[in-house]
Amino acid sequence: MAYSAKIGPSILSSDLSCLGSECVRMMECGADYLHLDVMDGHFVPNITFGHPMVECLRKSVGQDPFFDMHMMVSRPEQWVKPMAAAGASQYTFHLESTTNPGNLIKEIRESRMKVGLAIKPGTTVEELAPWANQIDMALVMTVEPGFGGQKFMDDMMSKAGANMIVSGSAVIGSDDPRSVIALLRTAVAEAIQKRSLDR
Repeated sequence: MAYSAKIGPSILSSDLSCLGSECVRMMECGADYLHLDVMDGHFVPNITFGHPMVECLRKSVGQDPFFDMHMMVSRPEQWVKPMAAAGASQYTFHLESTTNPGNLIKEIRESRMKVGLAIKPGTTVEELAPWANQIDMALVMTVEPGFGGQKFMDDMMSKAGANMIVSGSAVIGSDDPRSVIALLRTAVAEAIQKRSLDR
């Protein structure tokens, strides 16, 4: 399977008063998709936004941008249908937030979204592995979920190779997001190339 580098800015780091135009700006700067962090105040201490905001963003930016919903919520089953109706492209839930990942994966697929499965830094890749052939993306957190602007946890690098990179403040807070996106894409592409040559 050939992998390509994909960069998704976390729009939570944007100026939330003009989120629609920030999303457009990120796509114009070369983002491959948009990462939307949904927090419920239970699974993580902060609260962000829900499906009404996603619906407004979808109307504002059109059907093209891929919306990866990072659902940092304690009951991810509750939000599958509302997020699908709002225009979400992928529903990424936390393995730690559900007792029945298989049913949730099935429900997400039935709602015509791609499936992402996230793990916190303290969760092992081995716990994610049984679901790997049923998901479209694995999100290995390199920061604790729930807060933007955290320092990257280098010790998470051994968990998995990556071709989809989520970055918030490093991209959006930059004076030149286009250059940061290009730099990230190049670094990932070079790592993918090196890994394929090492095989």
